[in-house]
Amino acid sequence: MKKVFIAVAVLVLSACSTLKSSSDFDPSVAFEQYKSYAWIEKKNDDAVYQLDGLMDQRVRSAIETQLSQKGISKVDKQNADLLVNYITKVDKKINIDTFNSHFGYNPYYGPRWGLAGSMQTETVVREYEVGTMIVDLVDNKTGKLVWRGTVADTIREQNTPQERTESINNAIGELMINYPPKLGQ
Repeated sequence: MKKVFIAVAVLVLSACSTLKSSSDFDPSVAFEQYKSYAWIEKKNDDAVYQLDGLMDQRVRSAIETQLSQKGISKVDKQNADLLVNYITKVDKKINIDTFNSHFGYNPYYGPRWGLAGSMQTETVVREYEVGTMIVDLVDNKTGKLVWRGTVADTIREQNTPQERTESINNAIGELMINYPPKLGQ
């Protein structure tokens, strides 16, 4: 029974998210007024083809799902209350860990016999990438940014399209959890 409990605890802890999300908003805005949205159009000559069009589709689908669940529907740009945009970036980070890897004794033979302690120090340098996604919601009438959500996590290689989609859905879900903001948040 104890082994089953430990196995379940390990599974629950491994399912915990490492995503770091935050949001910021204009406290003077009444967010309940926003009932519709449209995407900000990219200012790009070649809008049909993108370097990672599949990932763009996944991100847009995840954001649209979250907004739909919050009662905000997609409409054309002229009738939208909000304009939605997202930005992604990848930063390289370096982690340097120094630790003592060996404690022991070395016999010392010299003018005075005895034992001496020894310690070996080891330094490990690890380079990794942190991906950040920023979602902006802009008031269509005023053109002002009213809400921004960010989510960051260490980039891991997902092998299948399903794993990539699940990763994006989790990130966007974590990012949009604080929309609409509550007063005192």
